Amino acid sequence: MEKFTVLQGIAAPMDRANVDTDMIIPKQFLKSIKRTGFGVNLFDELRYLDEGYPGQDCSVRPINEDFALNKPRYNGASILLARENFGCGSSREHAPWALVDYGFRAILAPSYADIFFNNSFKNGLLPIVLEENIVDDLFKSTEANDGYQLTIDLDAQLIKRPDGDDIPFDVDPFRKHCLLNGLDDIGLTLQDADAIREFEGGWKQQCPWLFGAIK
Repeated sequence: MEKFTVLQGIAAPMDRANVDTDMIIPKQFLKSIKRTGFGVNLFDELRYLDEGYPGQDCSVRPINEDFALNKPRYNGASILLARENFGCGSSREHAPWALVDYGFRAILAPSYADIFFNNSFKNGLLPIVLEENIVDDLFKSTEANDGYQLTIDLDAQLIKRPDGDDIPFDVDPFRKHCLLNGLDDIGLTLQDADAIREFEGGWKQQCPWLFGAIK
């Protein structure tokens, strides 16, 4: 998993509440478990005017020009502004996969669905909870300024605005450690690889017949 230390990027608005995981990545794209290739279908029903299906050439599909991510001013955005209860609905891990594959590394919103919130951290995506009035102000700044950028310093737990104002945010210390060091669940386990091998070696000596039965 890619480390998250300091992120400077364009903020793009998703100005609607209760965005569910089926809106983030529709169900027809859930057949793959490769974690990549989902970015072109992120918010598929909102980005395109036709019905999406796996394997399409999305470069020739008709786009919804009113949708924020289709506007040139938000090209290359890596920070998503969202409203309350973002990521509700089914518990598909494909939702953070699609967001990360598109290029987003952080989301700023007043609240999230619990499972989506947890899945995001495990996939290198930082969901930050902010007061609703702060999110409102960020939406206004993003819409008023082309290419509006924010800098997110995870170690300092600060969001830095172009005007010099800093917005502090809270994050669980363990999740912060994992993001700073690029550790997903597998990476965390592999930190103890030597101890695991030592345990397995000792167990094999104590109960060799168990290992002999495994083919």
